[in-house]
Amino acid sequence: MKRQQRVEEILLSLKKCDFLSRDQLQKMHNLGQDRNAQRVLSNMEEYLSHFLENRKKIYYLNAAGREIVQAEKKRTKNTQVNHYLMRNDLYIAKGKPSTWQNEVKITINDISLIADAAFISNKLHHFIEIDYKQSMTKNTQKIKWYKKLSTYNPQFALIWVTTTPYRKKKLQQLCEGLKIQIYLWEDLN
Repeated sequence: MKRQQRVEEILLSLKKCDFLSRDQLQKMHNLGQDRNAQRVLSNMEEYLSHFLENRKKIYYLNAAGREIVQAEKKRTKNTQVNHYLMRNDLYIAKGKPSTWQNEVKITINDISLIADAAFISNKLHHFIEIDYKQSMTKNTQKIKWYKKLSTYNPQFALIWVTTTPYRKKKLQQLCEGLKIQIYLWEDLN
């Protein structure tokens, strides 16, 4: 019974997060050392597919796994995988907030934006932006939109995850005047 519950919890995590590395699954589900985690995931191969990305196994739900947890999104390896992994590392680092939602549409007046994720903590909305290989022009546009949002409702925090100290510094400059937190991806692991 306990084994089946763990299987379902892992499948639900994959439904929520789309792609997870073995390391992320170990942290989320207390799978212990690498050998034990590998054994658990190997025993679940009828529900999971995987591929290698930067020498790490990345897992996602196959058709049987999607059926068990009623997941509608079909995932396959794509160029956005590191984007998902960065978002998932922040989700884990923030303690897996129960209010966490991926791909949240935010609309004010005639302008709308899709945040990579959002959650509420201490009655404060937190909007997540992942900067893996996004152009700084796109980031600047998003920041302008968040600044406009703050004129209507300043009660939110903006959280960025980026890849280099240079990009972190640039984002800090662009976000001046907003409540922000900026993390380097390597610091979340």
